[in-house]
Amino acid sequence: AKGEPRRPCWYWDKRDLVRTPSMQEGMDAVTESRYRREGARFIFDVGTRLGLLHDRHYDTLATGMVYFHRFYMFHSFKQFPRYVTGACCLFLAGKVEETPKKCKDIIKTARSLLNDVQFAQFGDDPKQEEVMVLERILLQTIKFDLQLEHPYHFLLKYAKQLKGDKSKLQKLVQMAWTFVNDSLCTMLCLQWEPEIIGVAVMYLAGRL
Repeated sequence: AKGEPRRPCWYWDKRDLVRTPSMQEGMDAVTESRYRREGARFIFDVGTRLGLLHDRHYDTLATGMVYFHRFYMFHSFKQFPRYVTGACCLFLAGKVEETPKKCKDIIKTARSLLNDVQFAQFGDDPKQEEVMVLERILLQTIKFDLQLEHPYHFLLKYAKQLKGDKSKLQKLVQMAWTFVNDSLCTMLCLQWEPEIIGVAVMYLAGRL
C-alpha cells in the first residue's frame, strides 16, 4: 500500500550465492554448504527434542532455519559459529511463532546433541547472554522482518485441489513434506518463494 515501507527482498541470484561473506573470507562452497546443512539440521534436531515436532509446530523450525540461511548472507561462518547462531535462530523463531522455548533449555539440549568440540562454540562457560547478544545482531541482520510463510502451507493448499485415491494422495503429501524439510537445509529458500517450492516438491513427489 502507498506510504508503507517496502519489505526487503530476501531472494538472491546464483552470482550472489557464490559470493557470500564466508566465501569472501576464503571458505569454499562445499564447506559452506556443509555448515549450512549442519546448522539447519541442528535447529531441527534441537526443536524436535524440545517437543516442537511432536506438537506439529513445523513453522517454528522452518522459521528458525530460514533466519539462519538469511543471516549468513550477511555474516561469515568464520566470525559467527553455526551452532550458536542456530540456537539463537530457534530462540527467536519460538517467540515469533508463539511457541517460546527458554534459552537455557535450548543450550542444555545443544549440549546433549553436540560433541565436545562442537559445543565448544558456546564458550568455556556457556551462558544465555551469548545467545541474547547474538539475538540483537540477528534482528538487525534480518531487518526485523520476522513474519514468514513456508512451503508447508502451500503444499497442503495445493493437495486439497487434487482428486484421486486418498491413501495415494496422503503418501504424495508425506513425500513432498519430507522434500520441504530437506530443502530447508539448503539455500533453496534464498532463491525461490515458498509457493514455488511448494509446487516443485509436489511435482517431484508425483514423479517418484
